[in-house]
Amino acid sequence: MPEELNTRETESAPGSTAANEYERESVPESKLKGLRSFVGMYAGEHAAGTEFVIGPLFVVHGVSAFDMLVGLLLGNFMAVLSWRFLCAPIAVRVRQTMYYQLERICGIRLVTLYNLANGLMFCFLAGAMVSVSATAVGIPFNMKMPGLNDWLPNSAGWIVAVLAVGLVISIVAARGYDAVARFANIASPWMVLVFLACGIAALPQLGIHSLADFWPVANKVIWKGVPIGGNAQYTFWHVFCFAWFCNLAMHVGMSDLSIFRYARKAGYGYASAAGMYVGHYMAWISAALLFALYLKENPAETADTAVLAPGPMAMNIAGLAGAVCVIIAGWTTANPTIYRAGLAFQVLFRKWSRFRVTLVAGALATIGGIFPALVMKLLDFVALYGLILMPMGTVIFLDYWVLPKLNLKSFYAEVAGISTNWAAGAAWILSLCFCLALFLLFGMEQFFLFIPCWFFAAVLYIAGSRIIQRRVHQI
Repeated sequence: MPEELNTRETESAPGSTAANEYERESVPESKLKGLRSFVGMYAGEHAAGTEFVIGPLFVVHGVSAFDMLVGLLLGNFMAVLSWRFLCAPIAVRVRQTMYYQLERICGIRLVTLYNLANGLMFCFLAGAMVSVSATAVGIPFNMKMPGLNDWLPNSAGWIVAVLAVGLVISIVAARGYDAVARFANIASPWMVLVFLACGIAALPQLGIHSLADFWPVANKVIWKGVPIGGNAQYTFWHVFCFAWFCNLAMHVGMSDLSIFRYARKAGYGYASAAGMYVGHYMAWISAALLFALYLKENPAETADTAVLAPGPMAMNIAGLAGAVCVIIAGWTTANPTIYRAGLAFQVLFRKWSRFRVTLVAGALATIGGIFPALVMKLLDFVALYGLILMPMGTVIFLDYWVLPKLNLKSFYAEVAGISTNWAAGAAWILSLCFCLALFLLFGMEQFFLFIPCWFFAAVLYIAGSRIIQRRVHQI
């Protein structure tokens, strides 16, 4: 396999520790990591800054208590199964990054376009996490916090706070997987406890003093089932699908092949449960409690005046520990996200070190974080970015498991020596056009487009592979 990137493994910023990330080769047996590394990373990444936003946004959209609690329970279970049975088995068999596997399947031209889209989406997602941390950094300076309807930065202080947080996060991510995993393992246990403490501390202030109080208060005070300020009403299916698909690009979309290639066995895919049930269940619920308390204390707030600022919300209930938790929570999520973006951009900048490329990704994320709209419209953005990236995960899944059973070649671009595998290109582009048609013509919301998109992409890839391999490039 090509070694051009590995010859640069010692090229890095002065004073930094270089790390070989095996961008274009399989991870060797000696570099595999134990279960603890993955549990810590997923707990740290998903019990994170954006959880302080996602939980409140369900309140904004009028989710009921039953829809919230049960929808999250089942949706997160489906997400764990997706990591375990779709992503992890291929990761531990091939042990290559998603981006290198796609290059071998799709060809360098197509994968360059995909990696550009992939890297940009990850940068914007990381930017939202930088924004969340910035709300806590700005507390000592009485910085004006962004509101629910803010799209542009509302002060110079906000810009400075975002730039400061983004710089630190980018440097940690650029130091490689070991630094990212080590940071998450150190921070996640304490951070999870603060999330839990915030939720518990909010209960009596909301009027919950015993277990018998919970359900009535949950329905009347927390998740009232009434949207704020004319926002769309969300149901059980919105919650279920969002919990399952909010990390669509990572499990069904196969981005976490780059993470699980370090796993000793596919069963480590269950480590994602540490993130789903600590972060996407407990933390979302705790964050919703904090926002419900804010609304209770400010009953006149509407979508036009309400402020969704995780830092002040957490400090209001947990003091300095809450504010620090918001800062670190943003870091632990943005670190692996910028790391993934750096791997995606590596194909575009082959002569640059991975350290340098990841710093560029961090800079893009920081610029995105300046705009509060990334946070305030986070539910919509997360659904969209997963949908855009997911069809290539379908291609990887079928290429590994299905094509050999149909007597078709896996890694066809590499085998045939072509720069563009049009079967993969058609599966990606046309499936997204199909989703756009469902959205525009039938009004299907972005939360529900994943399943028809997956099957449509699968049919296109299999049909296209048959045509190309048997009629165009005889092997």
